[in-house]
Amino acid sequence: MGAESDFFKGDAAYKAGDYAEAVKWWRKAAERGDATKLRDFLVEKGLSGRSIVRVFTTIKAVFNFVCSEYGLDLKNPFSGVYMNRTDGVKERVPVPQKAIARVQSECVKLDDDIRWISALISDTGMRLSEAVGLAKTDIVLDHPHPHVVIKPHPWRRLKTQGSKRIVPLVGSALWAAKRATEASTRDHLFPRYIRNGDCLSNSASAAINKWLKNHMPRECSIHSFRHSIRDRLRAVECPKDIVDQIGGWSSGSIGEGYGQGYPIEILSKWMRAIALNPGVTVQ
Repeated sequence: MGAESDFFKGDAAYKAGDYAEAVKWWRKAAERGDATKLRDFLVEKGLSGRSIVRVFTTIKAVFNFVCSEYGLDLKNPFSGVYMNRTDGVKERVPVPQKAIARVQSECVKLDDDIRWISALISDTGMRLSEAVGLAKTDIVLDHPHPHVVIKPHPWRRLKTQGSKRIVPLVGSALWAAKRATEASTRDHLFPRYIRNGDCLSNSASAAINKWLKNHMPRECSIHSFRHSIRDRLRAVECPKDIVDQIGGWSSGSIGEGYGQGYPIEILSKWMRAIALNPGVTVQ
């Protein structure tokens, strides 16, 4: 138990919004000199170097925030812990164009929620959790430019502030959005993967990747569609800031924080340019 136990108590408090309680447990773990043990524990759990860095970044930020709010003069015990960002990081491989077309064709044949999620991601580049956690009202079909609104929900947070965005629905994604909307009798687009207020994206990932193994190169997964979208947009010479807006990627420039971004009709123009199956109809 030790540091791991105290860390997870702090993690539970953080998720519940009790930052002061979270810092209490995290500090208790670190005061024993166990910050490095926590790092090693996360490595043993199979987290990549990048994921461990994100965990420590969150802990340090919350710790500093609580100290500032409560006027505490405390050294952050999670600072200065060495971590190898590249440890356990696998090369992200995009899905070849022919494999994308094959998967989209199979999705139409099988026509169920696993296939709707796969098709939706294949032509939008959404993260799996973003797709699985959609509400029905996030899908806007009665519009000159059908689109999906990606925003946080109580059952599913977003990875970053920049992840909030609107993505045009074209090709297989448009077909999947219509089929899922018609089929769902609840507020969630994919109700099978929302349980007790939680988004079960890991369960969806296991089922989808098991099926995809027969239709894509072995090094690819459902997440590979996200990398493919970027490549497909580059191939039609889509401007980088439009690519970043569609994918919810931060460009890191100062100017990206100004204005409302590109309008939906401009985004739709570029997404239509990469649709592999633009003739999919929505009855």
